[in-house]
Amino acid sequence: MSDKNNKTLKPGWRRVKFGDVVRVSKGRSQDPLADGIERYVGLEHLQPGDLRIRSWGNVADGVTFTSMFQPGQVLFGKRRAYQRKVAVADFSGVCSGDIYVLETKDSKVLVSELLPFICQTDAFFDHAVGTSAGSLSPRTNWTSLAAFEFALPPKNEQSAILEVLTAAQECTTAYEAAKRAHEQILSSFIQESFSRFDKEFEHLPCKDLMDKITVGIVVKPADLYVPAGKGVRALRSLNVLPGKFALDEVVEISVEGHAQHQKSALRTGDIAIVRTGRPGDAAVVTPDLADTNCIDLIVARPGGSTSADYVVAFLNSQFGRRIFSSGTTGTAQQHFNVGEFSKLKLPVPPLAVQLEFVSRLSALRTPIQAIEKRLQDARFTMATVLSTSMFGT
Repeated sequence: MSDKNNKTLKPGWRRVKFGDVVRVSKGRSQDPLADGIERYVGLEHLQPGDLRIRSWGNVADGVTFTSMFQPGQVLFGKRRAYQRKVAVADFSGVCSGDIYVLETKDSKVLVSELLPFICQTDAFFDHAVGTSAGSLSPRTNWTSLAAFEFALPPKNEQSAILEVLTAAQECTTAYEAAKRAHEQILSSFIQESFSRFDKEFEHLPCKDLMDKITVGIVVKPADLYVPAGKGVRALRSLNVLPGKFALDEVVEISVEGHAQHQKSALRTGDIAIVRTGRPGDAAVVTPDLADTNCIDLIVARPGGSTSADYVVAFLNSQFGRRIFSSGTTGTAQQHFNVGEFSKLKLPVPPLAVQLEFVSRLSALRTPIQAIEKRLQDARFTMATVLSTSMFGT
């Protein structure tokens, strides 16, 4: 899609800059609630590769966002553009300042429905990432995005391209629906299981179930940071999601710092738990993360009678969430104290029952993982078609 290849254009096609045919909406609301706006969208509500907005916040709960969006407008995450967050609004609301609200200048020149697909191409994301500034939280700006060049076909060909892309999008939508259905089955199993465990088995505090409970580095960790490839990886809250890790933004600390903070060094089978921001999100440390360190996380090492996967499933369940909510402090930034975690009680069935639960949990997750793979492949195919054959690169 970029002009770098200098390829000969098809008849009727022309080179344009993104800013020639697209603009940033200037809609603003200083008091969204008074203006009748009910929902807001932050970067956390946009899912990579998914053009639908599937979650949002309630303006009534309090929000400082003022950028307005309307149905049909495109939301593009300008912070950490490599996360590939683009969505088409199907309701009105306000959004984070880290999101651009985009719209076509003239639908007779660029079909509005084609804009989100353009924003999903590899060339566009490469440009956005390449023009981003900042280290820990890079952002691109509108001047840079507006300079992006691509080959624009005539309107009749845009409509034909859109028809193919819409069909491909419907395929991904079907996979998404299948994924949600399987996730509902999984959620029901977890809820039913812990409801039964809650009634049938003794509740014990984590301090009696763990061989070790500690907290990650909390004293000026920035003093320990070193460039990528020069030290030891250290996980932070943003790296821990329910049941898994996100490793695209892992910092590193010096080897000396790692040696000085061995109490927070992670081993295979440890449980890493978020305590600030999203308290309760937890995952089991995998072999590839062994001997890494962590910053401001709770680290728990289960004893021989407790399955780490069972504990993580509980912490990430509705039961665990309720307990964490009752022990958190702070409003804007929720925090869960390591001492509160030590006192947290959970139902503890015999180890054999725990392992049977974990095995069934894994079996239910397998089809979800398979659908996720097909969904990723479908999205990749759609992006490849657009970036290569349809826009002449």
